Amino acid sequence: MLTLPNIDDFIFRFRYPILIFLLGAILAGLGLFITKNEASTTSDKIEVLTGATESESTLLEIVVEVAGEIERPGVYRLAKDSRIDDLLIAAGGVSSDADRVWMERSLNRAARLTDGQKIYIPAVGEQTLGASAKNFGGGPGGGDNWGSGGLGLTNINSASQKQLEDLPGIGPVYAQNIIEHRPYSNIEELLIKGILKKSTYEKIKDLVTIY
Repeated sequence: MLTLPNIDDFIFRFRYPILIFLLGAILAGLGLFITKNEASTTSDKIEVLTGATESESTLLEIVVEVAGEIERPGVYRLAKDSRIDDLLIAAGGVSSDADRVWMERSLNRAARLTDGQKIYIPAVGEQTLGASAKNFGGGPGGGDNWGSGGLGLTNINSASQKQLEDLPGIGPVYAQNIIEHRPYSNIEELLIKGILKKSTYEKIKDLVTIY
C-alpha cells in the first residue's frame, strides 16, 4: 500500500528549489509592474510634448497675401518673423510689368510681415493713372474721388506735405511725422507706430493708400 509523503518532509526536502522558484516569481512580477509603469509614464510625456509642439507651431506661423504684378500671387503661410522680401521670394518674384521705381521708393523689403497682411505690387504706369484720375476729375461724378478703394486715395508713401495736410485732421506736424517714417508696408502702421492718434487715424484710414 502506497503511503503519501508527509507535507512537512516534502517541503523540508525541497526547500531550496521551492525558495528559488518563489523568489523568481516575485522578481518576475515586480519587473512586469515596473515595465508597465514606465510605459504609461512615457506615453503621458509624449502626449504632453506633442500638444505643446502643435501649439508652438501655430504661434510661429503667419498667413499673408501678395497680389498685383507678382509671378505667383496668392496666400502664403510663412514663419512668424518673415520679411516682405521673403514673401516676394516665396511668390516667385515680381513680374516684368511691376513698377520697380515705385518698389525702390515705397516698398520696404526689410519690413516684418504681420498675420493677415496683404502686399500689392502695382504695374508700371498704375500710379500715374491714379494721380491723373484725381487731378483731372476722373471717376464717377467728376472731381476728387475720396471713396474707399477709389483712384483718388492719397498715397502716404509718396504724397507731398501739402497733399497730406489736405486730409482731415492732418496738420503740418502730423504730415511731417508721416513723411519721416516712410516707407509703409500697410496703412495700419500709422497707428501701430504711434504716428497718428486713433481718432485722427479713423478719419483718414479710408482716404489713404500705400500704393
